[in-house]
Amino acid sequence: MEKAEAPGRAAAIGPALLAWYDRAAREMPWRVGPAARAAGERPDPYRVWLSEVMLQQTTVAAATGYFTRFTTLWPTLADLAAAADEEVMAEWAGLGYYARARNLVKCARTVMARHGGAFPADLPALLALPGIGPYTAGAVAAIAFDRPAVVVDGNVERVVARLFAIASPLPGARAELSALAGRLTPALRPGDHAQAMMDLGATICTPRKPDCGGCPLATHCRGHALGLAADLPRRRVRPEKPTRYGIAYVARRPDGALLLERRPPRGLLGGTLGFPGSDWVTGTPRPAPPLGADWTRLAGEVRHTFTHFHLILTVMAAQAHEGANPERGAFLASADYDPSALPTLMRKVHDLASGARTVERSAPAL
Repeated sequence: MEKAEAPGRAAAIGPALLAWYDRAAREMPWRVGPAARAAGERPDPYRVWLSEVMLQQTTVAAATGYFTRFTTLWPTLADLAAAADEEVMAEWAGLGYYARARNLVKCARTVMARHGGAFPADLPALLALPGIGPYTAGAVAAIAFDRPAVVVDGNVERVVARLFAIASPLPGARAELSALAGRLTPALRPGDHAQAMMDLGATICTPRKPDCGGCPLATHCRGHALGLAADLPRRRVRPEKPTRYGIAYVARRPDGALLLERRPPRGLLGGTLGFPGSDWVTGTPRPAPPLGADWTRLAGEVRHTFTHFHLILTVMAAQAHEGANPERGAFLASADYDPSALPTLMRKVHDLASGARTVERSAPAL
């Protein structure tokens, strides 16, 4: 029933949504607002792409600082393509999913090599680029090039689920929600439409306590009419995350240098700088000290949550002698690394080991 109604409803929803967006569009450093766009200004595909990758990881407020730093250091796609991988990874620290940071550089270099430094406008070519999936490809095509591409993020899923009172739980309902979002996407101003849907979900049609009284689409919303808006979209109950355990080793030389290692390029925190440690396991971790030292000092525990599991790291600290030869990693002077550029987990380890009073312990095992 709802699917059959979608085309007619789109005819009413589209103009109401765009009229609201013209009045209420959020200002963002990567966005060309509706007035500027109407005056002929066009978005920079590089800035659109960069912002969309960042926004998959964090909020607009948090992404703004990262975006500003990135575009100050690398104002153009060519600048980013020429950047050292380690520099980009360091600036990405704190956003998580470090594979996306590696793919940023790969994508920039691919666009330079295959497309003469200009992002392609069509979906198949965008999808062929490293690190670009259906969402990012649709966002770049719609926002940067005004192509009628379907752009569905969490905000859009929520708006569509409420507009059409879709009771099927996520993630199973995603195909249906995407199809309905596609029927709402207009041929005229699709880029503004995509951003309007995101803004509506972020500011009015919020996850909790949606402002139905201030919503420009309330009279078209089946969920609101049925009194279900705040309960949609429904979600399948997720299993409880398991907890894994590990050991992190912090070795400091008399001259203040710390033992750090570059993690393998693939896997969690791939390619980032951090402290040597054991494997992360569901039981008791096997000690794996990176060098011979007195590893009986316990700095404490660090807790961190990844997408699929919780992690508890026991942090062991030791004083290494001047000529210590580690099996893994290398000693770096404080001038050669920036603690704030470490991934959040490793920054927690650093801060604990640097500021906490260590406790004598007879063995490093948990």
